[in-house]
Amino acid sequence: MRTTLAKTAIVAALAPFALNAASGRSLQIEGKAGYLSEWEVAGDATADPTATDTMRGRVSWKHVGLCAVNGPVEKSGDISFRISGWGPFARLDATMSFEQSQCTYSGSFSGQTKGTMDCTDAKGIPLTLSIK
Repeated sequence: MRTTLAKTAIVAALAPFALNAASGRSLQIEGKAGYLSEWEVAGDATADPTATDTMRGRVSWKHVGLCAVNGPVEKSGDISFRISGWGPFARLDATMSFEQSQCTYSGSFSGQTKGTMDCTDAKGIPLTLSIK
């Protein structure tokens, strides 16, 4: 009986991600990054056909801080991430690449996550992401 309940809970927790991946629909990514939340992060990702548990897509970073004299700086790049576990044990492992930088993040996940990422040129950068 307990095994059946556990399996049902796992299926229910992973169903939204499985349905999105199976149908080819994309997941929307939104968030903020930076010590003062000065970067808006937006993008989308779909299932990677070469790795069944990985999502890949494009992501853009827009600087919304006050120090942009000639308008906001925008960067675009790639994102790949994997969501593992379920419920309170779910984790997000993500890599974002743009220009000559690469940033990695790993933390707990429940539709959104908040923590710090490490980039090639800086460590411990605050990051908040929502993936739907």
